[in-house]
Amino acid sequence: MPPPRPIYSCVSCRLQTSLLCRSQWRSYHASPRLRADVLRAEAPRPSIAPKAAIDIKHIRQNTALYVQNALERNYKTQSSYPTLINSLFEQWQTHQRQARTMREHNNILQGQLSSPNASGQAEAVAAVGYENMSRQEIITRSRELKSKLSAIEAQETELMAQIESLALALPNFTSEETPRGTVPRVVGYINEHPEPAPDQSDRVWRSHVHIGSELKLLDFASAATSSGWGWYYLLNEAALLEQALVQYAISVAMKHGWRLVSPPSVVYSHVAAACGFMPRDNNGETQIYTLAQSDADRERGRPELCLAGTAEIPLAGMCANTTLEESELPRKHIAVSRCYRAEAGARGVDTKGLYRVHEFTKVELFAWTLPDLEASTAVFDEILSIQTHILGSLGLHCRILEMPATDLGASAYRKKDIEAFFPSRRPRDDGYGEVTSASVCTDYQARRLGTKVKVRTGKGKDWVHTVNGTGMAVPRVLAAVLESGWDEETGSVKIPECLWPWMGGVKRIEAKLPPVS
Repeated sequence: MPPPRPIYSCVSCRLQTSLLCRSQWRSYHASPRLRADVLRAEAPRPSIAPKAAIDIKHIRQNTALYVQNALERNYKTQSSYPTLINSLFEQWQTHQRQARTMREHNNILQGQLSSPNASGQAEAVAAVGYENMSRQEIITRSRELKSKLSAIEAQETELMAQIESLALALPNFTSEETPRGTVPRVVGYINEHPEPAPDQSDRVWRSHVHIGSELKLLDFASAATSSGWGWYYLLNEAALLEQALVQYAISVAMKHGWRLVSPPSVVYSHVAAACGFMPRDNNGETQIYTLAQSDADRERGRPELCLAGTAEIPLAGMCANTTLEESELPRKHIAVSRCYRAEAGARGVDTKGLYRVHEFTKVELFAWTLPDLEASTAVFDEILSIQTHILGSLGLHCRILEMPATDLGASAYRKKDIEAFFPSRRPRDDGYGEVTSASVCTDYQARRLGTKVKVRTGKGKDWVHTVNGTGMAVPRVLAAVLESGWDEETGSVKIPECLWPWMGGVKRIEAKLPPVS
C-alpha cells in the first residue's frame, strides 16, 4: 500500500500545506494561479498520460535567467516560481538526507536481529547508539524508524510534485528575434493599403455587421436568444463563404505537402495545459471551456475534459507518448475544427460582430520537426509563406508583425502575427486586426507530451520541436472579405476569385429581393 499522506492540511482549501513555509503559504493563498499550478500535479490523469520531462536542474542552476524570462513575458506570478523551486528543493534534499540516515540505522538494527555476531556488527550498533538494547527494543525501534521513514517519503513525494508542477508552469524561453517590451515590429506588408489617407478618400466603408445585416448574411439577435453574447448564425452566402474559405486554405496547404486530419474537439485538460493553454489566466478568469463532471466521475478520479480552443491541441496530442523516426520529420498536418474560446474580458466596439466570438471554424497547421532551430524555423517560414499567399490572393491588405515578448503564450519561443485591415476598426490600431498567427514552440510541448525522435547521429532519442500556425480563422477573415469587398454604389460584396470554385457560381453577394406578394 502507498505510504500515508501528511495529516497537516489547510482548512480553507484542503491542500496539504506542511511542505510550504509560512511566508510561502501566504503568497500561495494570495495567488489563484499559483494554487492552480501546484494543484495541476494532483489532478487525475489517465494511466496512458505522458509524464512531463522538465530540466529542473537547469532551472535551479539558472534561477535568474528563468526569472528574467518570465518577467519579460509579463508572467509576474510565474517569475517567483524559480526561487520557490529552489526553496522546495532544499527541503526535499533535507528529507532525502533524513531518510538516508533512517535507512542506514534500520539496516543496522535488522542486521543486529538476524546476525548479531557478524563481523563489525557490534561497532556499527555502538556507532548509532543502539548497544545494550534487547531484541524487543530493537524491534520497537525498527518499527518507529519505518513509520517515520514512510512519513518522510510521503513528504518527499509531495515536495517533488510541487516542484514539477511549478516547473511545468514556467513559460518557454524567448527568441533573440523577439522584441522585448510590448510593441511589435512590422516586418512586411501584403497588398497595397486601400485607404492610406482616409481624410482624402471619399470611399464609403461599412462594417461587416452592417453589411451582414443589409445582405441577410449574419444573425446575432437569434444567437443571443439561443446562446448568448459572442455567438452567431452565418446565413445564405456567408455560410457558403465559410466553406469556401476552409476549402481554399486546405487546397493551398495540401499543395505544400501538408496532410489533412479531422481531429476531435474534446481533449483532456492536461493535454491542453501541456500545449500552453491554461484553464485560467493570471487573473483567474476562464479562458477555455471545461466539461462538467458528475460527483460520481470526480469520486472515481475521472480525468477532466475540455473543449479544444484550437486544433493545435488535439494535433499535438496525436504524438503524445510517441517516438518518431527521423525520416518522418518534418511531419506536417492541417486540420479543420470548431474552436471554443471563453474569451474572458471586457466587451467593446473592437470586439463587436465576428471579431471575437466563442465558437468558430479554423484551419490549423501543425508540425513536428527535428530538434534544432534551423529545422523548426524552416517550417515556421513555410507556414508564413502559406498564410501570405492565402491572404494576398483574397485581396486583403495586411501587415506582418514580429510579436513582442509580452504577447507570447506560454509555449511560444517566437511568434509572428498577420493583421488584416478592417475599415470598421480604424479608430483602433489604424484598422488592423489579427487574422493569423504562427509560432515556434521548440521542445516545450514535446517535453510535456512525451514526443521524441530517434536521431541517427548517435545521440539516441531527443525531444522534437513543434511549430503551429493559423491556416484560416474563418470569422475574422470572412469579416475582412465582406468589408474590403463592399461596393457602396451597388450595395454588394465582390467575392475574391480564388474562392469561386467553392461558391456554387456566386461571384458577388447582392441584396435579396423581397418576395413578390
